[in-house]
Amino acid sequence: MKSRLIVITLCLALAPAAVAQAEKEMTEPSMYSPADVVWKDGPAALPSGAKRAVLEGDPGKEGFYTERLKFPDGYKIAPHTHPQTEHVTVISGTFNIGMGEKFDPSAGQAMAAGSYFFMPAGMKHFAWTTGETVIQLSRSSPSAINYLDPADDPRNAKK
Repeated sequence: MKSRLIVITLCLALAPAAVAQAEKEMTEPSMYSPADVVWKDGPAALPSGAKRAVLEGDPGKEGFYTERLKFPDGYKIAPHTHPQTEHVTVISGTFNIGMGEKFDPSAGQAMAAGSYFFMPAGMKHFAWTTGETVIQLSRSSPSAINYLDPADDPRNAKK
């Protein structure tokens, strides 16, 4: 009983400090030059070859986040949806986007560097790149990608 009381007291004593630190992190600016961006392997939900740099927030936790995704030339993302709206800016290269349930490049639109688009939640779409391409993606999290054909989902690949 006494040890339980000590644990509860410590938790209550440390909670304000944790909250203050979280609030400070949200009010401190974060600025990135291209050299400051740290690239890691892309998320498991994307085909191999993608790179990811999370700039703000956490894609796995509730809240808003911004990330950059880098794709090699000819990279393809099969038809899929997201449960949240996506806001996308093309930083470099060409990100080709198409709507629909089938991967059909003739139904796509080339989005050159500097382009912006958003996809409402549930919109069926697919994408591919021309040249190495970097996009900046902002949305609410936790994020998800739901492939229309489960066989297209890299997370379902046999290892």
